[in-house]
Amino acid sequence: MFENLSDKLASVFKKLKGKGHLTEDDINKALKEVKLALLEADVNYKVVKDFLNRVKEKAVGQEVLKSLTPAQQVIKIVRDELVNLMGGTTPELNLKGKVPAVLMLVGLQGSGKTTTCAKLAKFLKSKRGRHPFLVPADVYRPAAIEQLQKLGEQIKVPVYHSSPEDNPVEICFQAVNEARQKGYDAVILDTAGRLHIDEKMMEELKQIKARVYPQEILLVADAMTGQDAVNVAKNFNKALDITGIILTKMEGDARGGAALSIKAVTQKPIKFIGVGEKLDALDVFHPDRIASRILGMGDVLSLIEKAQETIDIEKAKELEKKLRKNEFTLEDFREQLRRIRKMGSLEQILSMIPGFGQLKELKNMNVDEKQLVRIEAIINSMTKQERLRPEIINGSRRRRIAKGSGTTVQEVNRLLKEYAQMKKMIKRFTKMGKKGKRINLASLFH
Repeated sequence: MFENLSDKLASVFKKLKGKGHLTEDDINKALKEVKLALLEADVNYKVVKDFLNRVKEKAVGQEVLKSLTPAQQVIKIVRDELVNLMGGTTPELNLKGKVPAVLMLVGLQGSGKTTTCAKLAKFLKSKRGRHPFLVPADVYRPAAIEQLQKLGEQIKVPVYHSSPEDNPVEICFQAVNEARQKGYDAVILDTAGRLHIDEKMMEELKQIKARVYPQEILLVADAMTGQDAVNVAKNFNKALDITGIILTKMEGDARGGAALSIKAVTQKPIKFIGVGEKLDALDVFHPDRIASRILGMGDVLSLIEKAQETIDIEKAKELEKKLRKNEFTLEDFREQLRRIRKMGSLEQILSMIPGFGQLKELKNMNVDEKQLVRIEAIINSMTKQERLRPEIINGSRRRRIAKGSGTTVQEVNRLLKEYAQMKKMIKRFTKMGKKGKRINLASLFH
């Protein structure tokens, strides 16, 4: 996410930091490079122009030029303006007023609308304590109804029964009534998309809006399409007066043009971003955290939140006791692996660590997610006794484990060797703790 832009901005600010004293000419040169970086990131030209005018106005003031750390002051101004550009504050989802709250998702085909409906339902259920109801109102795309039904089963959220012969406006109206009768407090409408904007589609969406009075009309747009996503947002906003945007496929967008342009162009906030294929890969959009990530400052708050969602406090205390007694088994190791995988992809987790993007040796590191899957498969193929006492795993057991996990004996050997090294490291940390240095051993794993 934003890799290309982050790299270019890091290079610009590195030059600024190298100068003890800044002149107006230094700032102008730096801002020219920032302009190029933003345009290459596919940010709207007018948005770039207005953004740089605001930055320049604040950056060339005497307060900045005569300060002890002028480069840091300029970076702070750029960060603050990036935050303002993306909306300033974190927008809330409007669930107030009538029950059930009606959330209408709109967008073009291929933007990930149906999957986003399921992601949003899961978010409301697990993080907002809601009882959502999914409504398949796309009667045109083959298997769209079936797709939402399957997704609903996966996340254990009820789905309204509709068929391709039904009228989409009536589907939405009847579904809201059914939700009211059954006590569901949030209805998510999966409306039809098209390959491009057309009047017939817009007319149908206007009719649905007029019939069910949604609290939210959320445009689902593909971040990877850059300025095309911004133009789509303009058209949908003009026709429907949308209340917010969900940008999908953000994890694959190295430029970030849509995220940086869409609020300024439509005056409507980005409320969520899709950051992966899993059904829990939907994040609330925090402009301040995104600005920090763009500038290579990481996103520690989001990292902490992700960790907190997967940590069981009692289990963490139990783990710490085991670590102190040097009783950390392969069963415990498997538990920690599962916890890490729940937090998201390793690349996502690492990208939230401040300064990670600037480390040359780590920058082009290829994070192999499949390796974690293989490690877990190896541990799963062991008996409970073997997981608790790995020292009993002899040659024949290693062959059996490799065969059962679909891996090689060499991979089993490597895991056991790395596990033994880890135990030695834990033992060393424990000894340091006994000498008076208090060490939170469980923090090694969460």
